[in-house]
Amino acid sequence: MVPDVGKELGSNTYGLLAYLYGPGKREEHEDAHLVASWDGYAPDPGRDPAANLMQLSSVLMMRVNQLGARRPKKFVWHCPVRTAPGDRHLSDEEWAQVARRLVDVAGIAPEGDPDGCRWIAVRHADDHIHIMATTVRGDLKRPRLRGDAYRVQAECRKIEKEWGLRQLKEGDGTAAERPTSAELYKTERLGRPEPVRLQLRDKVRQAVAGAADEAEFFDRLVSAGLLVNRKLGPSGDVLGYSVADPDDRNAAGDPVLYSGSKLAPDLSLPRIRKRLGASPLVDHRGAERGGSAEGAKRTPGSRAAQARRAAAAAVDDATRTIEEGSEEEAAAQLVGAIEIIDVVAVRAPADTRAQLISAARAFERASRSHVRAERADNRAVRAAAREMLSSGYTGNRGEDGGVTAMLLSALILLAIASARWHSARSHAQQAAAASAAAEQLRAAYATVAARPMAAMAARGRSLPSSVRERQDAAIRAKLPDAGAGEHGGSDWDALAATLAEAEAAGYDPAALLEEARNRRELGTADSVTAVMVWRVRRIAKLSAAPSAKTETTGIRAKAAGPGAPAPAPGRQARNSRR
Repeated sequence: MVPDVGKELGSNTYGLLAYLYGPGKREEHEDAHLVASWDGYAPDPGRDPAANLMQLSSVLMMRVNQLGARRPKKFVWHCPVRTAPGDRHLSDEEWAQVARRLVDVAGIAPEGDPDGCRWIAVRHADDHIHIMATTVRGDLKRPRLRGDAYRVQAECRKIEKEWGLRQLKEGDGTAAERPTSAELYKTERLGRPEPVRLQLRDKVRQAVAGAADEAEFFDRLVSAGLLVNRKLGPSGDVLGYSVADPDDRNAAGDPVLYSGSKLAPDLSLPRIRKRLGASPLVDHRGAERGGSAEGAKRTPGSRAAQARRAAAAAVDDATRTIEEGSEEEAAAQLVGAIEIIDVVAVRAPADTRAQLISAARAFERASRSHVRAERADNRAVRAAAREMLSSGYTGNRGEDGGVTAMLLSALILLAIASARWHSARSHAQQAAAASAAAEQLRAAYATVAARPMAAMAARGRSLPSSVRERQDAAIRAKLPDAGAGEHGGSDWDALAATLAEAEAAGYDPAALLEEARNRRELGTADSVTAVMVWRVRRIAKLSAAPSAKTETTGIRAKAAGPGAPAPAPGRQARNSRR
């Protein structure tokens, strides 16, 4: 059950009644009539031929007009209430009960209070009603409405449970505003795929991702093709901003502007400034974030692939912080993680872009809560997002596809850890959003990882028997968490091939697995062996898509036994955060 208490009071009683009893913007209103009112005797223009809108408006306005010169400018309270998709249709009597309970908890008309405000509930569709009230009490005082939206939401959760309706997640005031009915109608009328508000929210969020400072943020907005309006103070300082799609105009032909705070709470200019100022970024071109320039040079692949490899390591560290750090540190990593996902979506090939945009939209809800993160450091993930953005696009083939799968694998585990973190703190909506993001990331991973994992699995199945036996023994010894279904499966084969390649490069497979396993727990992984493939390849700095010729030469030499050349010194698995 979804209530929508208006954030501001209105001033036109008759105008709202004309809408409620009218045909609607798309002729969607049917059989408009009262289901309840403050005293049960209000005139009903929908069912009583002798009643009209002016009469109903007059009785609702009586106490407001009694105030004379003290009449408030804003006094109309409005709250549509809708059942969730799939719920049964409530009867008029049930809707009347809903209305009475909501005006009670809102403070409009407390139960048993003879001086409560005048209100009505109008039904003109099967799935919802509109409650409206004039906010002057019988004693000519104003009702106490502070926090009314939260109380109404909480009462709806109780009604859902009591009546066996779909139980929705309880809000906490950190959600972004949904598109209005007018915006949805405009979208449908113009044949657009989705409301402009959602597209603007994506573009503004993507402009923040990895931005070094405020000037760069505004430059990115302009480069994205948006109209940007800066609100200036008397001193010339920028106090706020709003954006518009050049093709989105009102009836007068003016662009429809949305302020950052109207797009999402964390996109207001003060909140963006806090994010940019808390963790300033400095460019280190060519070096892995958190590593060294020398390490980056050893890492195979294009600059874009190197940036994604470094981002995967930053995401792993962020996941560990979410699981083990303080609340403030964890909240900061969630804010940084949305920047990584946003950039991945922007730079994704067409075959996964829609899934990754959906993942970003879901996770941006998970990145917001009442846990503040202003003083915590998330420079590593934000810098990784910046490096990916500046390093260009990647495809889903070869080395680029392999490191993208590596990054998506890390992001899935981060999303799962985020869902668990929110659930432990009763952040129901954020936990659900993080879980939804994980599902979208899984879908994108399945597309990207199919080719490199299949190639590695094929190599694993063709390993010399002595090499394969060693790798299987190491996996069984070091990965007791691997499920029974993984033994002998394609992910197991891919891990065996990865360990063989690392062994040929001079690493100890058992030590590598030990280090990779100790990075973080594996209980939330869909496939332990698949996760370990990417961790091992990153630790050993193996190519995400090695050439068959190079790999086969090294493995055969290693399989040759005691007479084979000794591995290069100093290449045993090393304990490091990377």
